Amino acid sequence: MFQPKIPPMPQPTGPVVPPAVVAPTTVTPAAPTPQPAPVPPTPSRPAVQLTPGSALALVGGGTAVVLVVGAVLVSMLLAVAITAASVAVCAVVLRSLLHRR
Repeated sequence: MFQPKIPPMPQPTGPVVPPAVVAPTTVTPAAPTPQPAPVPPTPSRPAVQLTPGSALALVGGGTAVVLVVGAVLVSMLLAVAITAASVAVCAVVLRSLLHRR
């Protein structure tokens, strides 16, 4: 039941035709093409050149991103803390109301 049943390989039922024989052909070389003119190599230089102004802009941008992300994370943590405190106060008030009866 749990063993896979592999179907048997089907056998050909009609007449079997051998594959056709391909006759070899001769290869004639074409006329030689002239070589293209060599391209002078481009001088190697760095892809990005940092000037003092652009380096200062990168540092300032990175600092701004870190400050914004930190402010967002701190505000989310503060929101969770305020929510937890208000839920705790509600639980204490409900417990005191139910305990009096």
